[in-house]
Amino acid sequence: MWRTIVEDYRAVRRNDPAIPGGLRGSLETLLCTPGFQALLVHRLVHPLHVSLKVPVLPRLLSLVARWWTGIEIHPGARIAPGVFIDHGSGVVVGESAVVGRGCVLFQGVTLGATGNERTWQRHPILEEGVFVGSGARVLGPVTLGKGARIGANAVVLEDVPPDTTMVGPKARAVKVGRARIGNLPEGVCRQGMEDLTARMESLEREVRSLRRQLEAAQGLEERGMEATG
Repeated sequence: MWRTIVEDYRAVRRNDPAIPGGLRGSLETLLCTPGFQALLVHRLVHPLHVSLKVPVLPRLLSLVARWWTGIEIHPGARIAPGVFIDHGSGVVVGESAVVGRGCVLFQGVTLGATGNERTWQRHPILEEGVFVGSGARVLGPVTLGKGARIGANAVVLEDVPPDTTMVGPKARAVKVGRARIGNLPEGVCRQGMEDLTARMESLEREVRSLRRQLEAAQGLEERGMEATG
């Protein structure tokens, strides 16, 4: 547990540029960083809830931590060392959530459930190094692959491949690694438009031909009716 707390401390110093160096920075990390304080309480109550099966007390201590820091972490959540919660107000982490080593959560993030789950694992799984922006909602037993990045206010309801950036109210992939999705070279776009235009012209010619055949058939039918009449 001590090594885990040390990694959490180092994560704050590594990720928060507002923390100064030296003794002052150490004191600000310990006394003025709600994300670190919420994780510190969680490190204490998690084994009470999971290993020792202590009733009520772990939930009560988590409630006190939420009141103090604005961050709600269920005692059952599994959080690896070195996680950084920046600012943290409004962060919610559900009971069966898994947060991997080196993940970063900003304020207002929800790792919650949709309400339609039928298994115990009803909250997200974040693999190592996942970044979740302010106000993002990751809901259900989905997996966010290693190094994935979720933009602010995105809503994620499906698995996210590793090293993929997701944005939008209904999150969509916009980048894999450093390559953006959907930005095709100009020549490829022009060729695609030319192919589409040629196909539309071909369909129009086919429609005109079918129309002429239909009109001819109708004319033959009318002449036949006149002859029999």
